[in-house]
Amino acid sequence: MTTSQLTHDRKPGAARRQGRPGLALTVIAACQLMVVLDATIVNIALPHIQNALNFSTTDLTWVVSAYTLTFGGLLLLGGRAGDILGRRRVFMAGILVFTFASLLGGLAQEPWQLLLARALQGVGGAIASPTALALITTTFPEGPERNRAFGVFAAVSAGGGAVGLLAGGMLTEWLDWRWVLFVNVPIGILIAVLAPLYITESERHPGRFDIAGALTSTLGMASLVYGFIRASEEGWRDSLTLGSFAAAVVLLVAFGLVESRAKEPITPLRMFADRNRSGTYLIMLSLAAAMFGMFFFIVLFVQNVLSYTPIEAGLAFLPVTVAIAIGAGLSQRLLPVLGPKPFMVAGSTIVVLGLGWQTFITPDSSYLGGVLGPMLLFGFGMGLNFVTLTLTAVSGVAPHEAGAASGLLNTTQQVGGSLGLSILTTVFGTATRDEAKNQIPDFMANASAEQKAEFAKTQQLPAPWGHEVLSHGIATAFVPAVAMAVLALLTAALVIRVRKSDLEALSGTAGPAGG
Repeated sequence: MTTSQLTHDRKPGAARRQGRPGLALTVIAACQLMVVLDATIVNIALPHIQNALNFSTTDLTWVVSAYTLTFGGLLLLGGRAGDILGRRRVFMAGILVFTFASLLGGLAQEPWQLLLARALQGVGGAIASPTALALITTTFPEGPERNRAFGVFAAVSAGGGAVGLLAGGMLTEWLDWRWVLFVNVPIGILIAVLAPLYITESERHPGRFDIAGALTSTLGMASLVYGFIRASEEGWRDSLTLGSFAAAVVLLVAFGLVESRAKEPITPLRMFADRNRSGTYLIMLSLAAAMFGMFFFIVLFVQNVLSYTPIEAGLAFLPVTVAIAIGAGLSQRLLPVLGPKPFMVAGSTIVVLGLGWQTFITPDSSYLGGVLGPMLLFGFGMGLNFVTLTLTAVSGVAPHEAGAASGLLNTTQQVGGSLGLSILTTVFGTATRDEAKNQIPDFMANASAEQKAEFAKTQQLPAPWGHEVLSHGIATAFVPAVAMAVLALLTAALVIRVRKSDLEALSGTAGPAGG
């Protein structure tokens, strides 16, 4: 048979090089890694960005939140777009938008240019990420093969944050802060080139975009996230804080009403009728809230208290990635035998212990004695959970709703992380202000004239008083993080139920999933 005949016989939308699921998974996982990395890779470069573009400390927070707001707010729309337009097509569009935005961000000369690029990165990520997860459900049959694919995807999703911190440290210290953005450009181009070669286009499902649902959900979540971020900066009684929360309530209630009446809703509310799936979303929301806070505050501690360089700070997080991978691999192998609940309960319990340990952090805590142990517990517990949560959230969903289901799972992770970090930051801010007041008398009695003069200019206490303030704030911030993990544990113990059909499907012995 000639090459032209092979081309003619290939179905429209079929991968040009079929029968290579490993390469297809590599392309999908590479996209997810690039998107997840971006949530943390910029964090270590923030001081350098501040100096280069003259950001104020308050405005600097928007380098992170501009990405998070658009990413978390548009994930549902991205999932729905893949269902209607074709997942491979939408996947590639999201990758190209993300890549172009990364190039713009690296070239930014003014603060507003970088913030605009970061917001556009979030748009691209919101389009690509949910379709990447949905492509796994259409590329791999339900059972052990899909379980392995989800194991890789979940490990990338969970460990990507730590890898981003390492990559950010290396790029910032060895090259320049702009390379934390430029690095996405060649990777994005390569993914866009390989996608049509190894990934088959999904079936397009006729329908219309739920514009009203997309707008109310996006604006509602954005208002909610902004309200918490504003509260961390200006306090809970600030007029804009209260206004943002009020707007969020109105918009999210409107979203619920729109979805309950829409013929083709962006988020079919019947997905929440499944007890296990609803519990999964709540567990993901709670654990992500704690996870974002853990990464953020430990980065502050190791750099500001332990005086680690950016690269050393990144290396300090590598054990977390290993622990996540071990937990994910263990759950992936035993899930068909034991079902999801034992891993959710055990994983959440271990996360609670790790976060609880971090509430005892002090300026005298060393990396080995006060940081590594809690991080290993946290990482292993998250690894046990991520594969289980990912599988449970999309298992049994009708093919034409897989994009919406995966988009909702990603939304709970991103929005949970954003809201959780904002809550923890608010607690951190209050605790540090109170501790600073306690430290000032001792500072005034024992500090040198030069230290007092510098404090008068910056209003920042130097070491060792500043280390006391920072450590107290971090330890206090981990208290609500523990509460969030406890909520996940209670949900796993009381809400999740395992059916015989669930175990059969995970083992690959059940028939095709129904709607």
